[in-house]
Amino acid sequence: MSTAIIKPEWSPLTIALMVLGFIIFWPLGAAMLAYILWGEYFGGSKEKAESWVHNQREHWKAKKAAHHRCHGRHYRGFDRTGNAAFDDYREEQLRRLEEERRRLDEERAAFEEYLDNLHKARDREEFDRFMRERQNRPEDNGGGDQPHQY
Repeated sequence: MSTAIIKPEWSPLTIALMVLGFIIFWPLGAAMLAYILWGEYFGGSKEKAESWVHNQREHWKAKKAAHHRCHGRHYRGFDRTGNAAFDDYREEQLRRLEEERRRLDEERAAFEEYLDNLHKARDREEFDRFMRERQNRPEDNGGGDQPHQY
């Protein structure tokens, strides 16, 4: 049996209190909105509120742990199925995939090194061409920075 004077539901009274709360001081309106949306989970008692908060924390911890297990870097953390043949097969395939990933990483590094050397060679060629053109350019008449007159 709930003894709350204001029930956590959408009623004219709760809406008016929420709007008034936003007008006076926005955190009051936000608190009233939270009460309307989630107040029924608390049931008006401190114990129920603490229980709900504890359950939510446990739920998010379990969800985070499951996400970490599924999306972690290493796949060795999977539980064994109980079938030794399948578990051995899975381990072998994961080992093969890990070796393939390492091989691809090495190839990527080699290709990046190749591209780096290619860029350096192109830069060197452009710089050398610039220097040749600069040396072959006819000398100015000692005019320096004076503009040409036509």
